Amino acid sequence: MAKVFVLGLDGVPHSFIERSVEKGILPHFRELLGEGSFRRMYSVIPTVSSVAWSTYMTGKNPGKHGIYGFIDRQPGSYEMYIPLATHMRGHTLWEILSQEGKSVVVINVPVTYPPRTVRGILISGFLATKIDKATYPKEVAAQLHRFGYRIDVDPWNARQGKMDDFVADLNTTLTKRFETAFYYMEKEDWDFFQLHVMETDRINHFLWDVTDHQEAFLAYYTKIDAYLGELRSKIDSDTTLIVLSDHGFCGIESEIDLNFWLSVNDYLLFRNPEGDSLNNIDRKSRAYSLPPGRLYVNDQPTGEEIRDKLLSLTDPETGRKIIKNVFRREELYEGEMAKIGPDLVAVPYDGFDLKASFQQKRSMAGRTPIVGMHTYDDAFIYIRQKDITREGPGIVDVMPTILALMDVPTPLDLDGSSCI
Repeated sequence: MAKVFVLGLDGVPHSFIERSVEKGILPHFRELLGEGSFRRMYSVIPTVSSVAWSTYMTGKNPGKHGIYGFIDRQPGSYEMYIPLATHMRGHTLWEILSQEGKSVVVINVPVTYPPRTVRGILISGFLATKIDKATYPKEVAAQLHRFGYRIDVDPWNARQGKMDDFVADLNTTLTKRFETAFYYMEKEDWDFFQLHVMETDRINHFLWDVTDHQEAFLAYYTKIDAYLGELRSKIDSDTTLIVLSDHGFCGIESEIDLNFWLSVNDYLLFRNPEGDSLNNIDRKSRAYSLPPGRLYVNDQPTGEEIRDKLLSLTDPETGRKIIKNVFRREELYEGEMAKIGPDLVAVPYDGFDLKASFQQKRSMAGRTPIVGMHTYDDAFIYIRQKDITREGPGIVDVMPTILALMDVPTPLDLDGSSCI
């Protein structure tokens, strides 16, 4: 019977893996590259982990699954909500496999909270706050407590400059994640297993190219590589190993607040200078933004005007152009949930991280403790003992690829297709 193991490394760039392998930093990954196919992969727009992994697990574009960011707005209102698994439209990969009689174990994938019913085990990832509510079946939580399992690290340590505590948390969380995975690999009779490492995204956000912490940064990736070698030794030759990321990463030159730009150009009005929520927007406003780069406008002429102006927007310090492209909704999304998506999505040049504050600010550009940002075209996919026949696959193509590997019929409403 065909079995598949998927290791997700959130936010790890294809280019970083290539460089690190060449430098000898990732010896186990280097060995794997000689046993399979490794390709650069496209992410999604907007390039957000919750959107990317929703696209991965449903095989559908956001216009069908309905997840557009870590925060979203209630249609026709100024109320915000955090999109969870309950908001996601469509069956997930593990639900489809379960319906086909396959046994699954899924650990820590974003947007899997609250956990849906599967034929096996599902441990929710980022957005779950308590282990007791994060598992299917519920009894799994007791075992996780015994392991000292952690859902995620505390990024506030990094925001407050407590980098030693942050790095210690990263390493402990990684150890507990793999110990848990190895336990269930041996204990469960599974056909599909997915383990997700969210903390690669965390360390990239706070320590990407930070000279003072490069030793800790590289040591963390060396530890991941060692676990990859251990994982490789535990998987038999009949199991296909897939390793992938959901987006790439690069350093930040400047954070750009699009709501500041909209306000100084009289598209956006605030009700209260001290307010800090979507409800602080004056109802007379013609447009506003949600991160990263999602724009909601009240009519098409206003949207086209904003689009043209954004394409010529430059950094006030360097004169560099900030916005690479501005997509209209219909250029990106199709499906019954496209109507709740943004009217426009601005895609920046690498180095410009698009933000959206609902509080009046004094400048468009600024910096925070975050030093790394997501990129669209530098994710990766690796498949052991298989040939990825397509150049430039997208994350939307991974689910149908897995279904093909497991001899499971592909639903007709998927947007991706197998890349092997």
